Amino acid sequence: MRRVIATPLFVLMIAPAALAQSNDFHWSGQIQRGKAIEVKGVNGSVRAEFTSGNQVEVTGVKTARRSDLNSVSVQVVQEDGNVTVCAVYPTPDRSRYSRSRSRSGRDYEPNECRPGSAGHMNVDDNDVRVDFTVKIPAGVKFFGKTVNGNIDAMALRADAAVETVNGEITLETTGTGSAVTVNGSIDASMGVSTWTEPLEFRTVNGSITLRLPKDVNANVHAGMMNGGFQSDFPLMVQSFGGRNRHVDGTIGKGGRDLDLHTVNGRIHLQSVPQ
Repeated sequence: MRRVIATPLFVLMIAPAALAQSNDFHWSGQIQRGKAIEVKGVNGSVRAEFTSGNQVEVTGVKTARRSDLNSVSVQVVQEDGNVTVCAVYPTPDRSRYSRSRSRSGRDYEPNECRPGSAGHMNVDDNDVRVDFTVKIPAGVKFFGKTVNGNIDAMALRADAAVETVNGEITLETTGTGSAVTVNGSIDASMGVSTWTEPLEFRTVNGSITLRLPKDVNANVHAGMMNGGFQSDFPLMVQSFGGRNRHVDGTIGKGGRDLDLHTVNGRIHLQSVPQ
């Protein structure tokens, strides 16, 4: 699920002084149907839930064991009707490092909040944690990303794509969805049976459970090195097994790509009545 973002770009910075009285962050505003709210964290969970109101609300709660809470700000980027909210850590002092320490060129870039795959964030051992909660009206897309933390996106009513590294993912939406993690399981439900771009659900250490409408048509590409595969749907199998254990097959008429991959875990496709 990719989107093209155009200029102009507006950045709203939350000054550390404004956070001195409260370490919580709050933003609210209207986002048109079909546009997106994106939340990008590093250390901390992301929770998204449906709201019957007409405004998107984002709350961030900061905690830390040793680092200064005010060293981490929250920035809001508004671009082409979409909104991106980021936890922004101090840019590391490059004079403390030498390139002999096997650091890539990106490690020397300034930390920056940008939409999508743009931007850069290096925490440099800062242990401030920002836990985000997002309330989203119907029709507004959700993109959520963190590194160390779970993602829970429940009862959403538009397309959603979420990603973490060390954390579990729960995703429930009436639209399309995709979910990627490394260390954690994925439990997802989608309400639509048609989509255009390939949908991906991927982890390394964890199982994948995906619920789809019973009338779905899809080309399934599943891989699981150490785990089993189960489908509630009749699956016309084109290939099975192999060194890395895979299942390629068709549900219904096929035509839409559905990619599911894990290394250590099982994959289960479940049918949900509409």
